Amino acid sequence: MITGPAWAEKLRAEIGKAVIGQDAAIERLLVALLANGHVLLEGMPGLAKTLLVKSLGTALGVQFERIQFTPDLLPSDVVGTMIFQPKTGEFSAHRGPIFANLVLADEINRAPAKVQSALLEAMQERQVTIGGQTHPLPSPFFVMATQNPVEQEGTYPLPEAQTDRFLFKLIVDYPSAEEESTMMQRWGQVTKQPALGPASSGEELLALRTAVDAVHVSPAVQGYILSLVRGTRALTDPKQGGKRLLNFGASPRASLALYQSGRALAWLRGEDYVSPALIQELAPEVMRHRIGLTYEAEAEEISPDKIIAQVVTQTPVPTGKG
Repeated sequence: MITGPAWAEKLRAEIGKAVIGQDAAIERLLVALLANGHVLLEGMPGLAKTLLVKSLGTALGVQFERIQFTPDLLPSDVVGTMIFQPKTGEFSAHRGPIFANLVLADEINRAPAKVQSALLEAMQERQVTIGGQTHPLPSPFFVMATQNPVEQEGTYPLPEAQTDRFLFKLIVDYPSAEEESTMMQRWGQVTKQPALGPASSGEELLALRTAVDAVHVSPAVQGYILSLVRGTRALTDPKQGGKRLLNFGASPRASLALYQSGRALAWLRGEDYVSPALIQELAPEVMRHRIGLTYEAEAEEISPDKIIAQVVTQTPVPTGKG
């Protein structure tokens, strides 16, 4: 069976034909694929968020669908609806774009909550209900959503129940000067648009998860994961002394996400066990969207990442790989 570094490299090479830079984001997307999790990408316009997800779908060789979220979008536009057939006099299910392996929910915060909630059942149970009938979604199945952090007009914040179902929230940053210069040289002409092809497959991805499940997570590291997640909840209790920074801490899904993604990242880097350093590295992406800042914390411009860094610093680190 192919090794983690080799699998990551062949996908990176294919995605790199269209996307320059964003190596950290690409690695996290591959981790999410292996951990069977969904991803929320946040960043300014023009940072290739949509191109990144589309290129990932092409490189993975799976069915890709893009849904452009707008204020007038309806839940049936996402999951499908019942269509009357005049010839038979019966209703039949018309499947929406959600029936794909990789679904891009582009600018997800531009649609109201009723449309956002149409994704809940799909993201959690990998199925949708149309006309009272349950339809399983293809396997593998992933939702990758994008949103703009600065535009407020015509946007609807994602409910906590929605964001909690994303394995990661990735912050996509600007490219370096060298990367931006390479973009101009490579794509300064219309004739130089890249053509990507499949470098893997959905079947290979499902098979690789067996190797990911074999990665060792020691009891000490499991305890460390619990300490980090429960450490965020301690900040919601004013009895602990000091300032109350959070309205709510990370949910049990954060513990599962750190456990699953820790295994996937270890395998991707050629390791056979999960170290505390990997958990620390993944903690911001896993927990930044799962904690709720108080008004006081926001007024003092304390970010979720700063609070997570504080929890990581104050939590004792286990030694050895167990």
